[in-house]
Amino acid sequence: MTFFAQILNFVILVVLLRAVAYKPVVNMLKAREDKIKESLDKADADAAEADQLLADYKKKLAAANIKAEEIIRNAEKRASEDREAARAETKREIEQMKKAAAAEIQRDRERAVAQLRAEVVALSMAAAGKIISKNIDKAENEQLITEFVDKLDKDKIGDLPC
Repeated sequence: MTFFAQILNFVILVVLLRAVAYKPVVNMLKAREDKIKESLDKADADAAEADQLLADYKKKLAAANIKAEEIIRNAEKRASEDREAARAETKREIEQMKKAAAAEIQRDRERAVAQLRAEVVALSMAAAGKIISKNIDKAENEQLITEFVDKLDKDKIGDLPC
């Protein structure tokens, strides 16, 4: 009988423990399991979102790098074009300066030749006038001077063409 009483006590204890302790502990463990599962699901979702954001940022960074390279290429191209344009402008200015200098040299040469002719004519007239002042009249004197100047034009005065 004691044996039955112990079994009966054990069954009553199990029913009481089940009613009082087991169900609340199981419910608490179930709630904790659900909370942990929810946290893991949220962590997985956050990780997936982070991976998606990382992929988006990588795409944006790649696009920004491509755009930056394009901007650099365009800037280098514009700089090269500007440099070539500046060179062409400088060459054009140099050519204009050369032409202006050549024209100035030509004008100076023509003035020098004209001045030299005038001096040669004056000297020729003075020399001719002294030599033949009594023998030749004024018309013959001018003819001799003209022939002398024409001969100078043909032979050149120094190394300058007349």
